[in-house]
Amino acid sequence: MNILLAVDGSPYTKRMLAYVAAHDEWLGARHDYTIVTAVPAVTPRASAVLDADVLKAYYEEEADKVLKPVRAFFDQQAGSRVRFEVKVGSAAEQIAAVARESKPDLLIMGSHGHGNLGNLVMGSVATQVLARTAVPVLLVR
Repeated sequence: MNILLAVDGSPYTKRMLAYVAAHDEWLGARHDYTIVTAVPAVTPRASAVLDADVLKAYYEEEADKVLKPVRAFFDQQAGSRVRFEVKVGSAAEQIAAVARESKPDLLIMGSHGHGNLGNLVMGSVATQVLARTAVPVLLVR
């Protein structure tokens, strides 16, 4: 099975990884995992004055903060086939784009669970991903 994990470095990412570890009977190492994280884009005005190498290093550093514990988690999962993707831009748009490109059998992501009022005011990455993809999604809270 091809599984896409959307990670953001929050406590909900840690809960999602704990869920994956606790359910290794069906989410174990015999699957292919793609891990995706989205780094918010620097504003166009700021990126216009920054050197391209500086901007690239910034995006890599921000992504590494999120991916370092995920890499450590999968290093402990013997036999796991894992691929990491770093995208720049809106998390919901980038996760949905990777889901369209990689055509996973399952997308797993953590949900902050703000509730209806929170979603109305702030929006929800999970809600936006659900609206933009036809892939089955498992939300872990």
